[in-house]
Formats: sequence, structure tokens, C-alpha cells
Amino acid sequence: MEFKDTYNTIEFASEELLYKEKNSKFFGYAYPIESEDQVKPLIETLRKQHPNAGHFCYAYQIGADTVTYRANDDGEPSNSAGMPIYGQIQSFSCTNILIVVVRIFGGVKLGVGGLISAYKTTAQMVLESCEIVEKTIDIHFTISFDYQNMNKVMRVIKEKKLEVVSQEMEINEITTLPIGKTEIKTRKKNAEMVFDIFNSMFEIDIKRL
Repeated sequence: MEFKDTYNTIEFASEELLYKEKNSKFFGYAYPIESEDQVKPLIETLRKQHPNAGHFCYAYQIGADTVTYRANDDGEPSNSAGMPIYGQIQSFSCTNILIVVVRIFGGVKLGVGGLISAYKTTAQMVLESCEIVEKTIDIHFTISFDYQNMNKVMRVIKEKKLEVVSQEMEINEITTLPIGKTEIKTRKKNAEMVFDIFNSMFEIDIKRL
């Protein structure tokens, strides 16, 4: 079985995209997101942008190893909007993404089949307009060490081409000597090797975040 530590997402929010069906207007939007907390503010912004719209249907997926997703019909018949949108997120194998389709009713009912087709098509068109990028699944560690061991730590970081997320110095309350604390990240496939290297080093403590 192939080990996979990458995922597909979009780097930037899409441009507004319009799809029309029997006088109804479907405005499609895609956003890169990292957490569910980002969803509501983005939809509220669209509500202000489209005060005459009746439905703000959406779907999102977050995570690579452990996936969280939601599909919302926002008043449309059950499973006629949110799931067709989510189906396109799956078709394009994307995660960390929110797609919203805003509908302005045009006076002609589309029926459940028509709605499914319209929401699916709008979501598909939005995703086709986006640049889909591949990102790595990264594991974060904190490394704690006495100041005199800093060179050893930094040598490994340089040799293994590890990315430093943050660095800070603290004072040991007992010895009053400086203690270094560095947060690093590495691709998931290298995580065990990196942990073992630092874990085997004297006077150096590594913890996974």
C-alpha cells in the first residue's frame, strides 16, 4: 500500500461564477479554509452581498487524515443542494475547502432533479475555475534543550531540511540558565525518523504537537 502524505486543496478563493437555469441565478464561490469557524463569517459576507437571494447552500471538507465535512441545503429540498455540491468536492479530491452556491429564484420551479443538476453544475464550474494545488501533511514537534545544545539541534534541522515554525528562549528557574524551545514541522512520512533522531540525543526533549 502506497504511503500518502499529500492532499489537494485550493490556494486562493475563486472568482464569483454565475450559472443560469430557467431564470434562476446560481452564484458559485470556493474558499480555502482550515477550520469550521471560518465558514459562518464567509456565508454572512455573501448574505450581505446578495440581499435578495433565497438560498445560501454550501458544503465543506476539512482535514487530510481525519476528515470533517458538512453539506447544507439551506431550505432547498433535502439533499438537492448541499450533497451535490459536496459530491463535486469529492470528485475533485479536494479538502480544506468551502463551496457556497447562492440561488436567486427566477420564478420557475426546477424540481428536485433540476436543483440537483444546477447545484452540481455550479460547484463543478467553480472548481474547474480554481487552481488546485498539492500540499503535504505536516507533523509538528517541539524540541526543548539547554542553550549549550543549540548547535546540535540546529545542525539536525539543517541536515534534514526541517522547517522551523517558531523559536523562543526561556530561563530555567532552578539553574537560571537559558533553555531553547523550537517548534519544527516535517512531512508525515519523515516524522518517525525525525522523532527518533532527537529522542536519542542526550539532554534534548521532543514532543509531538
